Amino acid sequence: MRMMLLVTFPTAKFNELCRQGQIGPKIASIIEDTKPEAIYFGKGAGGQRGAIVIVDVPTPADLSQVSEPWYLTFEARIETSICMLPEDVGKIDMDALVEKYA
Repeated sequence: MRMMLLVTFPTAKFNELCRQGQIGPKIASIIEDTKPEAIYFGKGAGGQRGAIVIVDVPTPADLSQVSEPWYLTFEARIETSICMLPEDVGKIDMDALVEKYA
């Protein structure tokens, strides 16, 4: 199942790791281990530093494998969402849903 993680880095912890020169190597290690489909760095929740990470999570238990590195390394806050590609949306039988529930 494809998941989107909105990772928000606490400023104090991120700054501390920046001063120690550890940000690049730590992020590279997490990317290498979790193998995201895509990752974009920018603004997280509340205007703090953040990243949007797209990962494939085969089972619910695998979510820990892709989220814990961010929690443990950066004390990050993570929001998750299931996300779909256009071909996934095309598989939805919207007519049946509308007929039953609308």
